Amino acid sequence: VQLQASGGGLVQAGGSLRLSCRASGVIFRINTMGWYRQAPGKQRELVATITALGNTNYADSVKGRFTISRDNAKNTVYLQMNSLEPEDTAVYYCNVYQSNNAWGQGTQVTVSS
Repeated sequence: VQLQASGGGLVQAGGSLRLSCRASGVIFRINTMGWYRQAPGKQRELVATITALGNTNYADSVKGRFTISRDNAKNTVYLQMNSLEPEDTAVYYCNVYQSNNAWGQGTQVTVSS
């Protein structure tokens, strides 16, 4: 399985970013996908999930600000991040939810105050 995340960058607080993650080597359309993040000195945490049917779930810290979506034709999952806060600064990763797949490189998101 290969997971390639992109779309990160430096943004001011209150700004927006849209992350993309393309998966290969997996039957994408049948899997629940998740976005995760890891801030410096902290454990990786689950941010959002989306099932094969499009049902979504979010961590309380991002609820109402982030939106996860998927395009099965492109084997890609997205994370629209609005109203970004400095606390959202982290490396963001995607993966098949609850899998043992190796993590990709992730994409750095830095939110300045």
